[in-house]
Amino acid sequence: MSRRWWASGAAVVTVAAGLGVRALTDGAFAKCAGDALYTVLVYLVVVLVAPRLTAVTAAGIALGLSWAVEFLQMAGVPALLQPLLGSTFNAPDLFWYAVGAALCWAVTTGSVRVVALRRP
Repeated sequence: MSRRWWASGAAVVTVAAGLGVRALTDGAFAKCAGDALYTVLVYLVVVLVAPRLTAVTAAGIALGLSWAVEFLQMAGVPALLQPLLGSTFNAPDLFWYAVGAALCWAVTTGSVRVVALRRP
């Protein structure tokens, strides 16, 4: 399966996960998970646009774009774009964007392995 197909499917799952987190949880967990998933989605869009980029490059671009949007909030985001880009700068968001980018890199490179629980 091509990297674009993989990224497309993963983007759908990421949006569903984000909506699920917001619907089923609230408070700090929902906020932090939403921030990390935002960067995951940006990563997947970067892969869709440029599938030949290495995982570390795509993760770096996604992190840079996420941080740029966060810093843009200090200058003021037009009301029309606030639902997509947010409206208030929050420094801890920068950390959670990095978590999302690191997770993308780790999963893409196989640095994180999912362990299946099997009966002996």
